[in-house]
Amino acid sequence: MLRSARLAILALLLPLLAAPALALPAPMSEQELNDKSDLVAVVRVLSVTCTAVTQDEKTGEALPAYLAKLQLIEVKKGGAKAGDEVLVTWRAIPKGIVGPWTVNYYPGEVVLTHLANRSGGASYGSTWWNAKGDDVKAPESTDLPSTPGETFIPPREPAAQTPL
Repeated sequence: MLRSARLAILALLLPLLAAPALALPAPMSEQELNDKSDLVAVVRVLSVTCTAVTQDEKTGEALPAYLAKLQLIEVKKGGAKAGDEVLVTWRAIPKGIVGPWTVNYYPGEVVLTHLANRSGGASYGSTWWNAKGDDVKAPESTDLPSTPGETFIPPREPAAQTPL
């Protein structure tokens, strides 16, 4: 009797013990992000383009892939310099996935980010899910394009007025 009670309790607790396997992995420390990144910089997002939409094998959900053009404002690590432009790619993930596995970049946003070279070296990807810091300047919108070839750019900032 006592044994079957223990087994019943274990059966109830087992799903709770298995739940952490679905949890988001730990964020990288600032030191880890810096060590594993090829480029660390404050960037301005100049544009975001939807490059493709593919069906997820498990959910059937249509998932866009993106290409963002970033202008480097202040380089903290890497061979690039302020004023250079780099390309960053990423793909959306299914809505039911736990955690922010993908890092989105939004037109007009100014943010510190940690990037790693993609295999060919022509573009970058975020180093880890916490590779992007807090916004220096928040975007006006967090909408992203959803049709291949569609590009979103930030609204033009008004030119500084000089007194007469």
